[in-house]
Amino acid sequence: MNQASDRPLRILVIGAHPDDCEYKAGGLAALYRHAGHDVCFVSVTDGRSGHQTRYGEQLAALRREEAADSGRILGLEYRVLNHADGALQPTLEARAEIIRLIRGYDPDLVLTHRPNDYHPDHRCTSQLVGDASYLLTVPAIANDVPALLRMPVIMYLSDEFQRPYPFSPLLAVDIEPVLDLVVDMLACHRSQFFDWLPYNRGELDRVPSEPDHRRRWLRDGYLSLIAPLADRYREQIVAVYGEERGRRVKYIEAFETCEYGAPLTPALRRELFPFLPDEGQR
Repeated sequence: MNQASDRPLRILVIGAHPDDCEYKAGGLAALYRHAGHDVCFVSVTDGRSGHQTRYGEQLAALRREEAADSGRILGLEYRVLNHADGALQPTLEARAEIIRLIRGYDPDLVLTHRPNDYHPDHRCTSQLVGDASYLLTVPAIANDVPALLRMPVIMYLSDEFQRPYPFSPLLAVDIEPVLDLVVDMLACHRSQFFDWLPYNRGELDRVPSEPDHRRRWLRDGYLSLIAPLADRYREQIVAVYGEERGRRVKYIEAFETCEYGAPLTPALRRELFPFLPDEGQR
């Protein structure tokens, strides 16, 4: 694990589709990048199925381009793997690919979906990361890439699903200072936020045509979706930021620990989240 000042922290966010990482951890990524740390976004699928009129290789190429544009907002690497959107399977080959990817990046912290989720690609991505976790340290598995000597911390991105158990975050992070950067990243995914998702919700006729109005419309919609999180997880916010600031925080991202990774001890929490206040600073 990274020791103070030896090197920047390395944060790996593994989503199922281009835009998943920004949507659930874009604010956290911006905070890390502002503090000089390294962040890598990964989309396990190529996004080729996420549009109402464009499909296949044409859409996959566009979504890679959109992901690259988003990554440039924060100056981070954005990898899009070659698995077909909507057809991801937790195969041995895919598991070995994820093992090699995580080992090659050597992260301090990995973020991914929870295993209970509406989308099969989200569930499979979570399973692949979970199945890879212990094997990251086993030299005989995927032995063309050196095994890790220690396990990274693994945490789950937030969701609203209740069964078999609801999302239960350990940490809530105030992202209000970087909200506009998150919106800038989301706006790069033009085929999603201005085409496919409004179409899928029956709202395509509400999307403004003028660029500034579009961005404002996207920002308003994004804030309305994440606003309930702050009240839902107010206890966790107060635990992080103290009573006075914690009661004022309006927009957060929240993260649940995965027991397959390294335990998030108090010392490791301070190391991995250096932009959060220590107890004495609250």
